[in-house]
Amino acid sequence: MGFIPVFMMYAAGWRRSILKFSRSSKMAALRSRKVVELFYDVISPYSWVAFEVLCRYRSRWNIDLQLRPFFIGGVFKETGNKPPGLLAAKYAYAQHDLRRLADFYKIPVKMPPMERLMRRENVNSNRLLTAVNLDCPQHLENLSRELWMRVMSRDQDISDPASLETAAAAAGIPSGTTPQLLGRIRDDDVKAALKDTTNQALAYGAFGAPTIVAHVEGTPVMIWGSDRFPLLAHMLGERWEGPLREMAKY
Repeated sequence: MGFIPVFMMYAAGWRRSILKFSRSSKMAALRSRKVVELFYDVISPYSWVAFEVLCRYRSRWNIDLQLRPFFIGGVFKETGNKPPGLLAAKYAYAQHDLRRLADFYKIPVKMPPMERLMRRENVNSNRLLTAVNLDCPQHLENLSRELWMRVMSRDQDISDPASLETAAAAAGIPSGTTPQLLGRIRDDDVKAALKDTTNQALAYGAFGAPTIVAHVEGTPVMIWGSDRFPLLAHMLGERWEGPLREMAKY
């Protein structure tokens, strides 16, 4: 056997070893990813902040970020908690706070006028997000973001079918798919899935939104709010690097 055939044989073996090592490394990296669940409602402006920050850190922290749209009204009912719009002083503070957060994180979030915020219907938007999560989860992130843009940046409706259709189009959902998804809002399995997600959040101890659940060494740890990211990083064994404004979508 000549030198060249022998060399080619060994080279082929090396390539196979390298490919096998590469696949093994990728599988190990996937197994090592820590699960972080984000329970959110698009009627919650602070949920938008948590959503964007976790999406930015998803690759930095090598986490398996699971987006879990739920119904904050159900959480309030079960826990006795109340939305900030029902307390004038809390609502006034939230307006100033959200302006600061918008600048810090580069997110166009702002609190709508109280009278309109309290009249916003969010059941249909949460059911649509649930249907998308069930049927085409690749669109869940963009649709969530677009619904927040409508209600928490442009003070627009998120309940009327025409509004939801516009949001779906802006999120990149194919026009042929949207009518089916909108029809799913009335389906029992979608209603049950939304209720189940809400109950899961309650089982973790949720009393508001956003609710973040980090699974650390097999133990779920619930964190409430959008201002605990340094603590979350510490729990995950990662480093908090600030708002990462350069990764903003806006």
